[in-house]
Amino acid sequence: QVRLVESGGGLVQAGDSVRLSCAASGGTFSTYAVGWFRQHPGKEREFVAVIWGADGTYYAKSIWDRSAISRDNAKNTVFLQMNDLRAEDTAVYYCAAARTWSSWPPPPANYEYWGQGTQVTVSS
Repeated sequence: QVRLVESGGGLVQAGDSVRLSCAASGGTFSTYAVGWFRQHPGKEREFVAVIWGADGTYYAKSIWDRSAISRDNAKNTVFLQMNDLRAEDTAVYYCAAARTWSSWPPPPANYEYWGQGTQVTVSS
């Protein structure tokens, strides 16, 4: 059983950067694909980025040029760096882990474990 805990969210100004962390406990975390999703108020959860291994990454088109996903397996942590934040980045950000996947990037149904989320609010 893998437990995921997100942190790093908060209230930021437009144009600022934020670094979200997803800390894992349990399981062989280094072998999982770890994704970030976000959910805007009143909308469905959407994909942001995913990482597998050291450098297998994939980003949503809405944020690929302003973000970077990375992982530190020694610390069982995955990071999502987001820069030049905009009001539309305001959302609850979730991380999730998948052991296997049917396609790349993994569809949401492939993720077995989800964190509780961290709120990012961008003030303009």
